[in-house]
This record gives sequence, structure tokens and C-alpha cells, in this order.
Amino acid sequence: MIQNYLNATASRYASKWLVLIVDVILVSFSFVLAYFILFNLTMNFDIHKLFVQLPFVALISLVSFLIIGSYKGVVRHTGVRDVYNIFNAICLSSIITIVIVVANRAYNFFDGFTVPLTIIIIHSLLSFIALTASRYVFKALYFNIVMNNYNSASKNVLIYGAGESGILTHSALTNASKSKVKVVGYIDKDQQKVGKHINGVKVYHNDALTESFILKKDISEVIFSIQNIDHKKLRVLVESLVDYPVLVKIVPAVEDWINGELKLSQIKQVQIEDLLDRATIDIKNSNIAEELKNKTVLVTGGAGSIGSEIVRQVCTYGYKSLIVIDQAESALYDLQQELKQNGFHNFIPIVADVRDKNRMNIVFQEYAPNIVFHAAAYKHVPLMEYNSYEAIKINVAGTKVLCDLSAHYNVDKFVFVSTDKAVNPTNVMGATKRIAEMYISCMQQLKKTKFITTRFGNVLGSNGSVIPLFKKQIEKGGPLTVTHEDVTRFFMTIPEASQLVLEAGAMGEGGEIFIFDMGESVKIFDLAKNMIKLSGLKYPEDIDIKVTGLRPGEKLYEELLANGENILPTYHKKIMISKVRELDYTTIRSNINQLCVSNMFFDADVVRLMKEIVPEYISKNSDLCKIDDQIEEKTKKNDASSLEKNILQS
Repeated sequence: MIQNYLNATASRYASKWLVLIVDVILVSFSFVLAYFILFNLTMNFDIHKLFVQLPFVALISLVSFLIIGSYKGVVRHTGVRDVYNIFNAICLSSIITIVIVVANRAYNFFDGFTVPLTIIIIHSLLSFIALTASRYVFKALYFNIVMNNYNSASKNVLIYGAGESGILTHSALTNASKSKVKVVGYIDKDQQKVGKHINGVKVYHNDALTESFILKKDISEVIFSIQNIDHKKLRVLVESLVDYPVLVKIVPAVEDWINGELKLSQIKQVQIEDLLDRATIDIKNSNIAEELKNKTVLVTGGAGSIGSEIVRQVCTYGYKSLIVIDQAESALYDLQQELKQNGFHNFIPIVADVRDKNRMNIVFQEYAPNIVFHAAAYKHVPLMEYNSYEAIKINVAGTKVLCDLSAHYNVDKFVFVSTDKAVNPTNVMGATKRIAEMYISCMQQLKKTKFITTRFGNVLGSNGSVIPLFKKQIEKGGPLTVTHEDVTRFFMTIPEASQLVLEAGAMGEGGEIFIFDMGESVKIFDLAKNMIKLSGLKYPEDIDIKVTGLRPGEKLYEELLANGENILPTYHKKIMISKVRELDYTTIRSNINQLCVSNMFFDADVVRLMKEIVPEYISKNSDLCKIDDQIEEKTKKNDASSLEKNILQS
């Protein structure tokens, strides 16, 4: 019956007034006990004086508790801070008592009233012990009796990291009222901590974390609780555990804790993004704020992955006006609501197509932007491979429209978001982005607007990227599809990419192609295996990986620099400038104009024309490879004809 009652009331918290009453009772009892201790556990003292002094002591203690607020803590979660408050309350009570007793001896407010100093000291010690012990006794009873009912099917957990974050993680796990978790140890490489106990839990060296150790301790989860850990190091540590029968979880950064306190719900299973994540770029001497101050900023593709993050970051600066353009109505509406909820109102969402020159002309006339960030584009390689009309129309013609209008209306800076697929392109999408880069270089020669290009790789979490695809496939039970066992890709986060674009707009003087240090490339097949294991499943027993073959236009390896390009450093070590080869700007611009016109009439030879504009564009795994074969055959015939002609002339 008692157990059932305790279980029924376990989730309730005792009233602070009840705690206050119990504290006053304990203090009163401690006062009586102080007399017994002073007189050697006998009653050889004036009991009448005791009963006169007791209400006085109880009243002073009550006032002290009310002033300090020691009764307000949740008893089951008593910690060092609560003990500190009790100590302060007892000290305050003792000081008030001594002051009143001394004052009464001097001025005789109450005839014959006094409390021996020895009694006050003994009483203070006993009260502190009683109040502290009562809280810890209740806490122990709560967790050992009530929580046993919840923890009947508890799981064993290891906390990786015995620092402050690890200790707070232990508290979050043990203090959660319905947590079915038992912390069996900490893991740490600090030899000074190894072998010792923290909160009754032993600290083990990280070398002890083996499969036999996990099986012996029946460990279900390993929780990483190390703040500011290098992501490369985290990846190595996690990958060393994915083959073991444990779930791997991670504690978020301190700044993400709710009101500075870690909640159990925030301890999440490690996601592949946590391992691919990179430290935020620390741009020193950045003049982004000065660049955007009191400026009208226009962002195309503003509801997309990169564009929306650019918008979010621009909103934090002191711009004059922000125009957000996208043809995706629903996505733009969602962004509008998000910005409003976050308190941003000085922006103008416009549903429009960047390919519509008349519409864009009206926008430029009405709002007169100072800076344009052009992120609108088609980006899916397999789709664009056989939809070249649309790829050229938006990636080339759309960029051309915005470039022409920017120069016409004397926009200060035009920042173009390109891709590493524009380097030695093997597909239509990459070729269109490279052509757009080339047109921007041509426009820079007019010396009206500063045209700037940023070039980077795949973005984590963007629409259509590989990681969301793998997550959906895992949810459906697999298999995961990988195009080739050796395919690799560079990855960066959306905030990083967007910050790079903003920084390019600030540091660029026109004509640059900014390259970002993408770090190490990631093997997609290994990424797929790790995602399966991080989901608590086994490869290939639970979920298999199917190799489907390279998709049309897909590369095995991405590149950041084209043939003949070199890099120059900037003031930030992770941002470089591509030193591109010189172009015949007049011819290139003429050919791009011809490409756009031919595309308007659905000319079947537009891909051939693209290959003439971008000689390094060689199709891969695509039906368009036959065009390369035809070009090569024609070149051989021309070379043979020229050789024959030279022989006849000689």
C-alpha cells in the first residue's frame, strides 16, 4: 500500500510551505538536542528557560529561511547550491540570535532573557546537519524506493567525458523522474581521474572501452559529453564504437541547453551530420556588417537551402531593406512566417521567376538593390542531364538576366552562388553553372558592377542531398542505394556556405572566384554504413547497401579547381581565390548569347554549343557521350585533312 501511494505521488513536488514547516520543526528539535548535549545527555538545566527560548529561536529561524529562500529547492534534486543556501540561512539565524542576546544583555529589553553562546554554536551545527541530512535522506529514499519501480527495466549507460559536462549529464540522467537509466561508469583519458569515483560512479580509461567491456557491463548506450570536441576526433571515436552493440548519443553544446540547464530530452542519438559537421568559420576582421549597413539587399532563390540561410544571416545586420525572390510559393511563405516569428519585419518576399526579364526589371526599378546574392538555380544532376532546356534557361539565361540588370542599374556588388560541379563538368548542370561563371567574368570587364563568384561542394541537409535520402531509406527498412563503392564527396554546413557567400560579398573587389577549403572528402559508401550502424541496426544483416551504378552525368570525385586554375590566399586561411585562366571575353559573351537564343527555340544542338563554350565539358555515364564521340571523330577528320593538305603543299 505504501509503495503504491509513493508511486502514485512520485511525480508531485512537496509544497515549499511544507518544507518550511519541516525545517522549522527540525531546527526546534536541534535546539532541544543542543541542551541535552551540553549537559551530558541529562536534564540538569532550567527546562522553563528552554521553553521560553524555543519559540524565539524557531521564529528567528523562520525569518532566516524566508530571507534566504532555502525552503524553495526541490528536495529530490538537492545539490550543492541547496546546501549552500541552508548554510547561509543557519549563519543568518545564528547572527541574529547573537545580536539580540547581546543587545538584550546591554539594554534589558526582556528581563532575564538570554541564550548561552555555547548553545547557539552547538545548535547551529546540529541544525545544519539535520537540514542537510533530511534532504539527502529523502532524496535517497526517493531514488532507492520510488525510482526502483521505474527502473525495473533500466539500461546501463556509459558517459564519455568525466568533466563538468559529463557530471551534469549524469545529473540529468539520474534526476529525470521517469528515466530508466543507470550510469555504470565514466570514460576519460585523464590519468588523474581514472580509477576514481564521481557521484559514486567509477571513471575508466578510454582504452577500457572494448567490446568485451561493453558486453560484461551490459551497456546499452554510450553518451558523448565533451564540450567543444573536434569533429574529426568525434568521428574517429564514434566510428570506433559503431561496430559494437550499443547506441551512441551526444550531449548538445552548452549554448543550446534550455535556460542553461541540460534536459534529458536534449541528449540525442548521434546523427551523421554531427560527424560531418565542421567548426563554424571564425571570420576575423570581417566587414560584413559595414558592407550591408543601410543597403538594399536582394536574394534570389531566397526560399532554398542556401538562399534562406543567407536571408537569415542578413537579417542579423543593419540593412536598409531585404528583397527575397523565389518562385516556390509555399517555401517562401514558410520563410516569411519564420522571419516574422523571430521579430524580423523589414523584408519583402516576392514570388517571381528570375528568368522573367520584364518582372525582374520592375523589381530592380522599384527597389534599386545595392547588393544581389544570386542563389536561384536548378541543381540536381540526373534531372538536368535530360532537361537541358530548363537547366540553360535558369542557370544561364536567368543569371544573364540578373547580371545585365545589375550592370544597367549600377548595383554595387553581384555575388553568384556556384558549385564544385562547374569544375571540369561532366554533366549539363555543372556545365551551365560554369557558363554562368564565364558570363559573370565577361560582365566584370564592363567595370560597372563588382561581379563575384563563390564555389563550394555539397551542403549538409539541403533539399535532395544524400543524407535525407538515406534517412528515408532506413525508415523504410532499406536497402540504401549508393551509385558506386568508390564515389566521394565534399560536405559543408548550410551556415558555413552562407557565411562564405556573405564574406565574399564583403571582401570581393570584382572578378574573383572564391574557393572554400572543404576539408577531407567523404566516401559515400562508408557514410551509408555508418548511418545504418548509428541507427542501431547492423549492416548487412538488418539493412543492406545496393550499388546502383553511377547516374547520368555523375562523377566519382568532385574537384574545386579546373585545369589551368591556381589559388591565391586571402586574409582567412579557409578562403582562397581561384586564379582563373584568361578568356576571350568578346567571343565567350557572343557564344553565350547564341546559346540562350538557341535554347529559346529548343535547338537540339544546345549541348553541342555548350561543349564549344566549355571545352573541358566531357559527358560521363550519359547518352550525351555520343556528342563527345562525334566531336572527337570530327576533330580527327579535320586533323587528317589538314595533315594531308600540308603534305600536298609541301
